[in-house]
Order: sequence, then structure tokens, then C-alpha cells
Amino acid sequence: MTTELLFRNDAYLKTARAQVVAVHERGIELDRTIFYPMGGGQMGDSGILLRANGEQVAIVDTRKGDGIDSVVHVADPPMPQLQVGETLTLEIDWLRRHALMRLHTALHVMSCVVVAAVTGGNIAPDKARLDFDIDMSLLDAKKIEEETNALIARGVDTETVWITDEELDARPELVKTMSVQPPRGAGRVRLLRIPGIDLQPCGGTHVRNLAEIGGIRVLKIRSEGKRNKRVEIALAT
Repeated sequence: MTTELLFRNDAYLKTARAQVVAVHERGIELDRTIFYPMGGGQMGDSGILLRANGEQVAIVDTRKGDGIDSVVHVADPPMPQLQVGETLTLEIDWLRRHALMRLHTALHVMSCVVVAAVTGGNIAPDKARLDFDIDMSLLDAKKIEEETNALIARGVDTETVWITDEELDARPELVKTMSVQPPRGAGRVRLLRIPGIDLQPCGGTHVRNLAEIGGIRVLKIRSEGKRNKRVEIALAT
């Protein structure tokens, strides 16, 4: 079952209507969704599904399903008795999502300040991190914070662009992440472009303009092994 991913074209959708296509032990599948499923280091969305009778179904997590672009909405137990074909109103936890969007975009910017292969990453609502294959002596928290915030202050608009699998294969330098490869098989790959700053594959949700980030603070830098040096950040405000 393929889910129409509404967030892919508009990450600012806070509500939408959708029909139930399946209910099983893992969760609820809909024909379309604004809920982003965990992936690429970004946590899955939470929120509610509102039934016609006013009953609210709390969604505590969102995960990828078994098929390409299939999404499973994980409900707070016990599982509600939803009916296939039932129409629901979807509402995401917008404050949580927007924090994820701001931090995810900030990591893209920071990856242009710390010039090294990315070995891992994670985005939560309160903090985010990237792991780099770099010598610890080359990481300075003050410098990373100042240079990242200087790029954010440019207020550049972000853009979503698409290239074919073959075009990506011909441009391996676009892939900065060693641990996660862009999904192939659908025929095209989604990129985030920040003109003059960054261009790389990413299926996550991002802010429209860097100014929305506001700024970041470097919380800590620590070694997580020979090839993993972790830089952890939070939003400045």
C-alpha cells in the first residue's frame, strides 16, 4: 500500500483529511498523510486522528511501512476500532514538528561548516546531532556555532529538487552520509538545495527559509569512537 505523502510537497500542512486503508498490530495506514515517518535520523511525527463522532486517536509515533512510501501511524494503546474506508481528520503536533524542521535544516547548514564525511545523525525536538569522520582537534564549538549562525543569518530560501537515480549515481559527491544512503528504486531522488550553501539528498522536512531557524547553540562535542566525532546542537531560542 502506497501512502500519498502530503508533507513531501508541503511540510507546513498542519491538518488534512484521509481515509483508513488498513488497521493492524503495527498501527494505522491511510491513503494520504501529513505525518512524517521516522527516517534519515528525523523522529516520526505525533499528533491526533479525529473521527467524525469527535473521538480522538492519539498518534505517538509514525514509522515506515513495508512498501515504498507506505506509512504506519502508531496509536497510543489500546488500538482503536477504526473501520477501513472511514474518513479521519489528521492533526500533527505542529510545535514539535516545526522544531524538528528547524533543527534538521540547521544540520544541513552545519554540515557545510564541518567539512567531513557524516557517519551518523539524529534529530529530536529538543536537540540534534551529526557524527563526523574527522580528527577531534579540528572541531571547535565556538567556531562551529559562529559560522553556522552566520550562514543561517543569510536568510536563504530552501528548495526541493529531484534528480533521477542515474543522475545521483553520476554525482556521488552529493551524498555526504556514510551511514545512510538515499533510497533508490522509485526512479528519482529528492534533494534539499540551499542556494550557495548546500545541496544533498534528503527526504526529511525543512523550513522554507533559513531565518526560521533563528540560530543554534553547540551543546557538546565528544568522541564516539575512532571515526565518530559527535557535534550536538540545540536551537538558540
